[in-house]
Amino acid sequence: MSNETKHPIVNLADLELVSGGNGGAFQSQLGRIGGLIGLGKLGMMLTIVEPGKKAYPHHAHSANDEAFVILEGEGIYRFGTEEFPIKAGDILAAPAGGPEVAHQILNTGSVTMKYLGISTKVEPEIVEYPDSGKFAAVARLKGESFLSGEFVHIGRRTDSYDYWDGEA
Repeated sequence: MSNETKHPIVNLADLELVSGGNGGAFQSQLGRIGGLIGLGKLGMMLTIVEPGKKAYPHHAHSANDEAFVILEGEGIYRFGTEEFPIKAGDILAAPAGGPEVAHQILNTGSVTMKYLGISTKVEPEIVEYPDSGKFAAVARLKGESFLSGEFVHIGRRTDSYDYWDGEA
């Protein structure tokens, strides 16, 4: 288990929550779980979303599978170009792939939605955002001194440069 692990069990009520989102349509409370219980290759997080809100944009992971367990509330699961009603007790799949498996959870109910997100942690990762045409390239770099060990670039395909641009 990792050095930060105090116990292989954590209760959801004891999680430290942090705010996520942009303060508009995207608002959530997030509680990281994986590292607390010693998981290094599997991510797990509690996500809490108020009515009418969503935690993340519609997106697809190229390298990582995700699953979501709806604990409380109801809403809509956007998956590819389809929408599915969801409620407490449902388990949602979000396999790695392209826009055909892009996913998003929206709280369309009248009460707070709570769900667990579980994912593999393969890097590097490319995340596509079909609604905005953006992508994100994400990797944790080896060592701790170079830009705090993490590489993230968010852009659009039109931001691309020729391979030889700027090279002497």
